[in-house]
Amino acid sequence: MKVVLFGASGVVGQGVLRECLRDASVTEVLAIGRSASGVTHAKLREIRHADLADLAPLEPQLKGFDACFFCLGVSAGGLSEQAYAHLTFDLTLAVARTLARLGPGMAFTYVSGAGTDSTGHGRVMWARVKGRTENALLALPLAATMFRPAIIVPMHGERSKTTAYRLFYALTGPVLPLLRRALPGYVTTTEHLGRAMISVAATGSPKPVLENDDINAF
Repeated sequence: MKVVLFGASGVVGQGVLRECLRDASVTEVLAIGRSASGVTHAKLREIRHADLADLAPLEPQLKGFDACFFCLGVSAGGLSEQAYAHLTFDLTLAVARTLARLGPGMAFTYVSGAGTDSTGHGRVMWARVKGRTENALLALPLAATMFRPAIIVPMHGERSKTTAYRLFYALTGPVLPLLRRALPGYVTTTEHLGRAMISVAATGSPKPVLENDDINAF
């Protein structure tokens, strides 16, 4: 299975990349992002591309892939809805529409979040933007699956580039393993996410939207 990965330098993407490189069923990973992952591996090829909303220069290199793992994301903190929607909805759909045109039917997994509003019209800004993004992805000619993790525990030194998230992990790190056992419906790991994405890409998903419990079931 050949995989294209967006967001390999983020905390989720780092974990997903690790699982891809460890899994024998994944034969090639093309990581595309604004910054390098810092990982070297025989199965990994990286392209640094400044404008992810315009993949036209990369189209010849995007053909022939079986799956896309889309792990890019930004915090909504301090952003207007317009700015957050541009970075969340517009950018994601630009990538997905390109891949749908180049490889209709390919598996596309999108990391959304627990609490996402499927109506796209709720009171919480990030949740409605994520909901509109999910709905638009599911309408494309892709085998799309939405992943809605809640608290994600980094398992192998994955590190967020967002200061607030780094602070959260620094403060809660000692208790996260306890929360994982006590509240499995609200906690998953970077390992589980990566393994679940690979499984969904290889054999399909039981439903289009996977909540935290569903992710942990893989």
